[in-house]
Amino acid sequence: MRAFQAQARREFITVTRHVPPTPGKQPARSRIAARSFSMRTLDKIRPDLLLLLSLVLMIILHPVLDHGTFRRLLMELLIFVPVVLATLRLSQIRTRLWPSVSLMITATALVVLSNIWPMPLLIAAKWAVLAAFFALTVVGLFFFLRTAREITETHLYTAASIYLLLGMLWFSVYCAIDTYQPGSVLQGGSLLEHRENQLLYFSLVTLSTIGYGDIVPVDPEVRMLAALEGVIGVLYIAITVAILVSKFRHPNNVT
Repeated sequence: MRAFQAQARREFITVTRHVPPTPGKQPARSRIAARSFSMRTLDKIRPDLLLLLSLVLMIILHPVLDHGTFRRLLMELLIFVPVVLATLRLSQIRTRLWPSVSLMITATALVVLSNIWPMPLLIAAKWAVLAAFFALTVVGLFFFLRTAREITETHLYTAASIYLLLGMLWFSVYCAIDTYQPGSVLQGGSLLEHRENQLLYFSLVTLSTIGYGDIVPVDPEVRMLAALEGVIGVLYIAITVAILVSKFRHPNNVT
């Protein structure tokens, strides 16, 4: 009797080993392995470092490309490089991915439409959507930075990227306002000649509270936005330094 039971058990194990998987369903172990492989591949890409480098490169090349039709098209393509990398970065930390993808697709469609029909309303809408995208990216990356248990090289790159993304956020807002209402920001009492280049410069010097005064906001709304940008720039540095120092001293501290 025992020999018969042992033989039946061996036959059952042999049959179950050769049972084919259910069509349309991937084994759990294979799904876990594929997910681990995709995460390792994404980690090797290093969207955090590439995002920071793309922002720095865009800021440096922006004045060079703000001349002529072909260069302006290259400039718009260059602006979307950090947009794509920011989306990859958000997908890596698994936060606010679908809203970011939706805003990125909408901004891309508006860029195409504004180049076909260069209407002020379409151009202003493009910059407004980009401002919303940068705002969502800043919130997602800052949440990742604040909830970190310990500080690594990745967090340092992310902190620097957030600071530059704040400049891009206000730059997009200024472009949207000045496109819809020209003359909101003036240089020497005159309209801006190279608007996007000068507004990017104005946003960065305002964020860093340098404030040379060569480009000034005229409308009361833009003045308040510029003042708010300066305040946020100072607060971000103070808060971020406090977070980084506290996490560095207490790597196992959970916020």
